[in-house]
This record gives sequence, structure tokens and C-alpha cells, in this order.
Amino acid sequence: MQFKISKELVEQIELLIQKNDDPALFVLLNDMHHADIAEIFDELDIDNAIYIFKILDSEITAEILLELEGDVREKILRGLSAKEIAEELDELDTDDAADIISELSQSKKEEVISELEDVEHAKDIVDLLRYNEDTAGGLMGKEMVKVNENWNVLTCVKEMRMQAEHVTRVHSIYVVDDENRLKGRLSLKDLLTTSTKTPISEVYIKKVDSVKVDTPNTEVARIMQRYDLEAIPVVDEMGRLVGRVTIDDIVDVIKEEADKDYQMAAGISQDIEAGDSVFEMIKARLPWLLIGMVIELIASLVLKDNQTSVQQYSTLIIFVPLLSATAGNIGVQASAIVVQGLANGSLKEFSKKYLTKEITVAMISGIIISAFLFLYHSLMYGEYLVGLAISISLVVVILFAALLGTLVPLFLHKNKIDPAIATGPFITTTNDVFGIMIYFGIARMVLGY
Repeated sequence: MQFKISKELVEQIELLIQKNDDPALFVLLNDMHHADIAEIFDELDIDNAIYIFKILDSEITAEILLELEGDVREKILRGLSAKEIAEELDELDTDDAADIISELSQSKKEEVISELEDVEHAKDIVDLLRYNEDTAGGLMGKEMVKVNENWNVLTCVKEMRMQAEHVTRVHSIYVVDDENRLKGRLSLKDLLTTSTKTPISEVYIKKVDSVKVDTPNTEVARIMQRYDLEAIPVVDEMGRLVGRVTIDDIVDVIKEEADKDYQMAAGISQDIEAGDSVFEMIKARLPWLLIGMVIELIASLVLKDNQTSVQQYSTLIIFVPLLSATAGNIGVQASAIVVQGLANGSLKEFSKKYLTKEITVAMISGIIISAFLFLYHSLMYGEYLVGLAISISLVVVILFAALLGTLVPLFLHKNKIDPAIATGPFITTTNDVFGIMIYFGIARMVLGY
């Protein structure tokens, strides 16, 4: 059953804090899941959140830190000393610890690292901090189980037992040579069913998927999704095993990418959250609104140039909103499918076959919609020639919108620009301008004005 935070629970916690009743608070919160406690923190003022943070075991609070929203975590970290933060990081895997420490100022980073008790843990964290956060190196953790190809099964088991003490979850057993170069992976079944004197080189699986430290995190996510992997080893330029990326890290990447693409499709130029300030929200949302306004002003000039035709054929102006909305929807649908295909790897580059399919869909859809529109206009207004002009225009505009929606994301992707930008205001506003120009251009040819 999903835990729900009630107003009464929050009030009870605030009352216990006022009374400084630490034992009662500990009993109330200690058995809760760390994700639920993190949600409670969102409902408390920051001083009360820090108070609770300091009375709970670092084993629990370390996990709470990972669950907190960025702004809340930042405030919590500001309220803790370097030694207190170090105690939290000692409980975390190196990748999670590196993520948290990267949010600190340079001076605070140095203080915290100097306070870490486990020297090897500190070295691993410092090593991870040098990688770009959007690469496999920035995602990976150092905790893993690896064995040497020259060991026998008995030695391998002994070494694995020692290594496993420092690993939260053993996803895979990696095999390396004397230079720490990744050679393959070891099946636990083969290990258990093989003689203890058998060399590992005779039983390990030589085929193993891996990524390099500079592989983009989105590519790592695509590989792990495609091959249904729970973890993937990371190697450096010389093929040496340096870490592993696990599925929980990839889920976060997929979520972040989906959030970013969703916001970009809505015309939001920067990553923002509901808790961000008014200024940050305006800064992220205003650019595309201004761009959209400028483009729509161009559309208004097109309408102005066709005032005479509008006065002569009044029903032309009535169907401009329908034309813009339909073209916008077609364009966004086409671009959304292309962006999705580029994201999941099913579409890698320009394809004549796919473009033909999209144009065919647009053509059939346009003819059906236009036929209904012609019938409606003829029955309502009795102006068959005007209805024909509007219907033909709609088919052409729909084809143009489909073409634009398909080619623009591919062009952006080829030029290393996030194609998600093409699924929102860019497509709809561009379709408005060109759609209105096409609309009145065809109307002029059909009606002869």
C-alpha cells in the first residue's frame, strides 16, 4: 500500500519537535521508508527538516538525501557541517556520493572530502568528480565485483566474498586480466557447478557489453534498454574496467530526459521545477513566447495583405483558425513520432521510406478532413468554389505541416541540436505563417481575385 502523508501526521511531527521529544520522533520515523520521510520534509520548514535529519541514523538520512528535491537538499546541506555531510557520504555508494558532493561549493567540497573516514571511498569519489555528469563516467559507481582470468574457481570465490562486502547489490561478476582490462563476465551458475581448481579463463563468457567513460548518458540508457541490462561495465580509453552503471541510474536519466523533452516541447528553454522562483520560471518560458509573438506578427501581416479578398469572400477568414489548428496538430504529431524514434534508436537518420509513409498518412488524412470541410461549407454557405479553395488549401497545408514536422527534427538531430525543440511552439508558429500564406495563395488561384 502506498504511504500517504496526512496533515495530522505533519502536525504531530511539528509538535514533537517543539517539545524536543527526540525518542518519540525516532520511534515514529525510524520504521518509515526513506522516500516517505523525504516527502514529509517537503511539508516541513527547513529548520524542522534539519532537526529531524540530525536525530536519525546516518544510514537512513543518507538515503533520504538522495530522495529530496534539489532545492530542499541544497538547504539541508547548507545546514550541515562538513563532518556531518561526510558521515552521510560514507554510507552511500560512490556514484550517489559524487552526485551530492558535486552540488557543494568548491571550498565545502574540499572540507567534506577531508572529513571522509574511508580513504579509498574518498579517492573513488574524487575520481568520479572529474567526469562530465552527462557521460557514463559521471553516472558510474566504483562498487563492483571483479575477478582475474588467471585465478581458479576457489580463489575467485574467496575474493568475491571480500569484495561483495562493499557492494550493495551484485549485478554481474566481471573478468579482467593482469592490466585490469575487461575480458568478459562470469556466470554464477558456471562458478557453482565447476571444479574449484578450474581456471576462470576456461569458464568465463568472453562476450560482454560495455561503454566508455565518455559515452553520453542517453546512449548508455539506449544500450541498456535495448539489451535489457541491469548493469553495464564502464571502461577507459585503454579498455580497463573503471566502474559500472546500474539500472537505477538509468531510470533517473530516462526520467530527466523525458522531463526535459516535455518542457522543451511546451516551449520551456531551461529545466525548471514547480518549486523554482518566479524569476527562473519567467527566464525559462519567456524566450519562446517572444519568438512566437514575432512569428505570429508575420502571420498578421499576411492577413493584412489579403484584406481585399477577405472582404470579398468573408468565409475565408472564418476558417483560418481551423487551418492553423489542424496544421499545427499534424506538424506536432509528425515531429513527436520522429523525436520518439530518434530517442529510442528506431529512427537514426533521414529515411525516404519513412518520409513517404508520413506524407501518405498526411495526404489521406487531409483528403478526408477536406471532404468533410467542403461538405460543411457547401451546406452552410452554398459557396462551392470558395469551399473548394478552402479544401484544397487544407490538403496542401497539411502536407506541408507533415513535411516540416518530419524533416526539421531530423535536421536538428544531424546538427547536434535537441530535436525535441521541434515538437512545440517552433512547429505550430511556423505552420501558422506558411499555412496562411499557402491558404491565401491557393484561394487567389482558385477564385481568381
